[in-house]
Amino acid sequence: MSSVRAFHLGWFLGNSGGVHGWNQSWSGERDADWAQPDLHIDFAQALDRACFDFLLMEDSLFVPDNYGSSMDFYLKRALRAPKNDPLPFVPLMAQATKHVGIVPTISTTFYPPYLLARLIATLDHMSKGRVGCNFVTSTAKRAAQNFGLDDHVEHDLRYEMADEFVALITELWHSWDEDAVVMDRENGMFTDPSKVHPINFEGRFYKSRGPLNTARPPQGTPVLVQAGGSPQGRHFASKRMDAVLAAVSTVEEMKEFRADIRKRVAEQGRDPDKCKVMFVFSPTLGETREEAEERYKRKQAARNAAVERTLAGMGALTDIDFSGFDLDAPLAELTTNGQQGTLRRFLAQGKTLREVALNYRYGLESLYGTPERVADQMIEVMEEVGGDGFMLSGGLTRRHVSEVTDGLVPVLQRRGVVRKAYTHEHFRDNLLEF
Repeated sequence: MSSVRAFHLGWFLGNSGGVHGWNQSWSGERDADWAQPDLHIDFAQALDRACFDFLLMEDSLFVPDNYGSSMDFYLKRALRAPKNDPLPFVPLMAQATKHVGIVPTISTTFYPPYLLARLIATLDHMSKGRVGCNFVTSTAKRAAQNFGLDDHVEHDLRYEMADEFVALITELWHSWDEDAVVMDRENGMFTDPSKVHPINFEGRFYKSRGPLNTARPPQGTPVLVQAGGSPQGRHFASKRMDAVLAAVSTVEEMKEFRADIRKRVAEQGRDPDKCKVMFVFSPTLGETREEAEERYKRKQAARNAAVERTLAGMGALTDIDFSGFDLDAPLAELTTNGQQGTLRRFLAQGKTLREVALNYRYGLESLYGTPERVADQMIEVMEEVGGDGFMLSGGLTRRHVSEVTDGLVPVLQRRGVVRKAYTHEHFRDNLLEF
């Protein structure tokens, strides 16, 4: 048994509601049924059995046309489109599971706060306290145009809006006292009127009288999650978030990120242990070290042969069209109103665009081996970084999920570093348990 303290497990599901593994091995028959919920439900049940803390469903609100100033590249490859809304998956997943937390993504820039507060409260009631919310400010000009704007709101201003957005929805969740619903049959009173309060919120960007017209969520405040890596994103996370995703690719970056977040959380007067830093992690597993190494090499070779796909994906996040750049010329300084932290990490990977595309990794991808060896490596990383957990990632196929949930996780459980059972009923209590 390892001496490292227990750490948490989550799963970051990129392209949730979209097409997974199309035209690839081990993807199953999803050419026709990509829009059906079966895969997502199976996935959630596997995570539940493996005692994951939560799954997080990424989302976006536009069809990209950033590469070659055209939608063609993205549509031909089912890259970020078609893509269904992940929120309808939440009650289906919750109904099919018992414990795992479920975290959809919403845009604070485009969602009305009252509507979002009511929706998440409803889902928290339906799941008996197992829902969270991942907040993004949205990054793409095309998304802004889909909601009637000519251009996107400026990057830093979006985070100021997001901070006020979360403050407002939190007040709405708390506009009902915890014991407001009394169901007093003798006196014919379902809700005690003295325990439901208007909030009369009036900020710089939002205004709401309240109260919410549904009861306080079972968790009080559903779990709040954020994934921005820019200074503004980190500041936003430090004020209210319960978990922060970090998509960094080296142990040194992991240490820096966690230390910075914990410092910022403490400066806000909060306990740093109440904000979990979760590192995106995509391992390559095999029954032998040789098999895993061969699979890892094939994965890297496929990436190196698809520089266009990497650049197109990065373009969708940064609103930059990389198709016209000379791949082997020195890169000039670039700026964006999109994901600034992502662009900064991307450009730090080399001097030319080709070097950058070949070297960039979304999260920790360098660990491979048998489940036993990868478990040992994960423990070594956590010992050096200090916590708090990993967000597994990678292509969503039943094979990949099973390799993690039925292969890797049982080894971690035997090592005593991840939970073998859920202790609490609510997501928030399990996340903050250790």
